[in-house]
Amino acid sequence: MAIRKIAQIGHPVLRQVAREVTQEELASPAMQQLIDDIVETMHDADGAGLAATQVHEPVRICAIEVRNNPRYPYKPNIPLTILVNPKLTSVDDEQFENYEGCLSVPNLRGLVKRHVHVRVQAWDRYGAPIDEVVHGLKAGTYQHECDHLDGKLFVDRADPSTFSTWNEFDRHHKAAFVEKIQAFVARIGS
Repeated sequence: MAIRKIAQIGHPVLRQVAREVTQEELASPAMQQLIDDIVETMHDADGAGLAATQVHEPVRICAIEVRNNPRYPYKPNIPLTILVNPKLTSVDDEQFENYEGCLSVPNLRGLVKRHVHVRVQAWDRYGAPIDEVVHGLKAGTYQHECDHLDGKLFVDRADPSTFSTWNEFDRHHKAAFVEKIQAFVARIGS
């Protein structure tokens, strides 16, 4: 495993639409190594998720995991999940506002509207099918990471008037946001 360099906003790879991976490619040692590297890089950077495009590989793979994350202490834990060729479909029109940040957009946060309930269809790292509905902050995290695979960043979806550095978020917005999001998590369950 290796920690890879994370592409920063402005790098063209972040605006590429990633290509799908075949079952044969997915089984290859190189692709399995890439998945291991994505996970290790995500852990090293305290990310809640990381897409292959963020480590300069424009393929439709992302990793998601939350384990008592210091960057997002209000997020419920999400077990390590690898999504290959994911397709997300909103289950209904219900949305919530989430203050998001991104490892590719350092020191910036902003409010993004995300769907509360999302169906995800994908493969796991071994090519086994995933077909489930995810909810709440987990659904928001899935949408954020899958946006990367379509060449989109959270800044494309955020209300620019809500942009804040991490320090200013902590000083002026965090307490109110955490109170609101904890009530949302209690209602939704994740």
